[in-house]
Amino acid sequence: MATKYIAVAGNMGSGKSSLTDFLCRHYKLKPFFEPNEINPYLTHFYKDMKRWAFHSQMHFITHKFRIHQELDRHPGTVVQDRTIYEDAEVFATNLYKIGYMSKEEFGTYKDLYATMLNAINPPDIMIYLECPIRTLKKRIERRGRAMEKAVPDEYLLKLEKLYKRWISRYDRSPLVTFSTEKTDYLSDFICRHDLQSTIEKYL
Repeated sequence: MATKYIAVAGNMGSGKSSLTDFLCRHYKLKPFFEPNEINPYLTHFYKDMKRWAFHSQMHFITHKFRIHQELDRHPGTVVQDRTIYEDAEVFATNLYKIGYMSKEEFGTYKDLYATMLNAINPPDIMIYLECPIRTLKKRIERRGRAMEKAVPDEYLLKLEKLYKRWISRYDRSPLVTFSTEKTDYLSDFICRHDLQSTIEKYL
């Protein structure tokens, strides 16, 4: 496979990490994952979103930019679990809309985001994972991450609406939308073959 940048996007619990793992194992690619564990504001954010929203999002986008720079320099094909676009177009935008980031904070954030976009390469293919809220909630509950389980249902619904709005306007690269509600590409050969054929067509 020629050197390419594959992006995997989707709401919490949609299956981004599982798909990233699968693609990297199958094609022997380099994964780049969401750096949740190193965000010192994340625990505080889930306890008091309004107090820590701006701090947490600035930390996320700064580290996501560094990841993008690193994957741009990588000599082989890479797969990224959650993109900088989602950070800004979904998560930060949601926090602003619900009043957890001020107009001034969001303006500063968007200026930084626009500057970063001019300095990174877009994906060669964007894979967007669709999954209904009821299934997302079950998966979040099942994997048992305490911080995620504390997320209100209303917050998850707002994220989903912004994801749909963002992906409907996305035009930076070829886009593949894949439903993960019932499809099991890890154990279903036909489903896995269809997914691989679709991805390989673009790569």
